[in-house]
Amino acid sequence: MGFEDEPQTKESPDDRRLQQPSRAPAPRRGAASKLKIRRAREAGDDGALAAVFIAPALLGFLVFLLWPTLRGIYLSFTRFNLLTPAEWVGLDNYDRMIRDPVFWHSLAVTVEYVAINIGVQTVAALAVAVLLQRLTQSAVLRGIVLTPYLMSNVVAGIVWLWILDTQLGIGNEILQALGFDRIPFLADEAWAIPTIALINVWRHVGYTALLLFAGLQAIPNDMYEAAKVDGASEWRMFWRITMPLLRPVLAVVLIMTVIGSFQVFDTVAVTTAGGPANATNVLQYYIYGAAFGRFQFGYASAMSVALLVVLSVITIVQYRLTRAGQTDLG
Repeated sequence: MGFEDEPQTKESPDDRRLQQPSRAPAPRRGAASKLKIRRAREAGDDGALAAVFIAPALLGFLVFLLWPTLRGIYLSFTRFNLLTPAEWVGLDNYDRMIRDPVFWHSLAVTVEYVAINIGVQTVAALAVAVLLQRLTQSAVLRGIVLTPYLMSNVVAGIVWLWILDTQLGIGNEILQALGFDRIPFLADEAWAIPTIALINVWRHVGYTALLLFAGLQAIPNDMYEAAKVDGASEWRMFWRITMPLLRPVLAVVLIMTVIGSFQVFDTVAVTTAGGPANATNVLQYYIYGAAFGRFQFGYASAMSVALLVVLSVITIVQYRLTRAGQTDLG
């Protein structure tokens, strides 16, 4: 008995297609361009989001800084008193400023204040910063040092006005108890500006000290250890290591102090109001009086522009001198 051959089935085209090895699908045309379009859209969305976040700051800069500055420069060439339209007078306000003895007196008073404030504040802040680094790392103590800075200049001025009052101030009470005469700190021409400068030093020294303290913390300890091995004294290490490496921070501190010192106003306004006998009539207070006391907005704008030029020149010169004096360590 023989076996019959099994019937052979005919393969269909679909079966042959299934038996063939699968191939990766070819990339569609235009996929790369679509990817580029999607990335461009994402970049556009990021740009729009960035514009949303930047817009408030940019608007504030334009409205409260750029526009008033440009407006002030324009008004400096006009005669304007709020009652009449601004009248173009060219350089008359600047000519008047050059011939004004009170302007030069106010500038001299301001320079005296700036010199006292910068000298005392920088030295005191550096001493406090070194003490904070060498003696303690307490965050509480750093917070206490910063406390006066949290007051406004007006509050600090009023507090010291009470303390230094000639008749009732606790400062003069202490002097009298120690056998000294009472001193009219804010009512005497010789004492007024140094006193106001020291009030502002008291308020700002903590903040300045913390800036310098941060700079000291960035100096590597390896340099001090190597210097000690070589037999260097503390004083020599301070001048050869600390000061050169601290110079960039000192430059920032000095620029900030100079600009802030030239802008002194509120402490004078609440303590002496420019007196006695114009002894504390700093430039900002004189500008304020010209603008809002005598409504000479054109002349006040001219003095403001002059102050802007002075501050710009001082800042540029100071920055370049600091950069030129930096050593390889800095």
